Amino acid sequence: MFQLGKTIISDDVLDKDFVCNLTACKGICCVAGEAGAPLEQKELDILDQEYAAIKPYLRQEGIDAIEAQGTWIERENGELETPLVNNAECAYTTFKKDGTALCGIEAAYRDGATQFYKPISCHLYPVRLQEYTDFTAVNYHKWQICDDACELGEELGVPVYKFLKESLIRKFGKKWYADLEAIAAAKSHK
Repeated sequence: MFQLGKTIISDDVLDKDFVCNLTACKGICCVAGEAGAPLEQKELDILDQEYAAIKPYLRQEGIDAIEAQGTWIERENGELETPLVNNAECAYTTFKKDGTALCGIEAAYRDGATQFYKPISCHLYPVRLQEYTDFTAVNYHKWQICDDACELGEELGVPVYKFLKESLIRKFGKKWYADLEAIAAAKSHK
């Protein structure tokens, strides 16, 4: 691990390779697991305000889940996340005819219906953030369902931090990312 500003970053973010392989995985990360997508406090108001713009992009099952549970939920442990449809996929998930899961929020964004791209936790995956009082931990999350993405990343030689350039800049800013690239370059020259 190493420190960059107010972040502590796992070496795996630099050392592991990753490129989403939607053809192979069919977006299973939107479906698998026991919880919805983690949400930041500031995203709660955004989901509340932008729901009307996002709603036309969602499946009826997702709309029903959101209207029953809310645009976001708080679990017993205090975690904030997106609601689920029947304890399975995220309520904001849509499906292509071939069964590939996609994000309805992202579809609305791409059409210009909303300025909200999608929850940062989804945009940053396979990186997960843990907020502490004095710093944010930036960790690589290894999940078996992403084995195809790891293989494709290795094949293409794309480390996690390069794959996530856009989302890391969205979260931490251009200077932070430039500093991360400098650390990666220095590390590779050792």
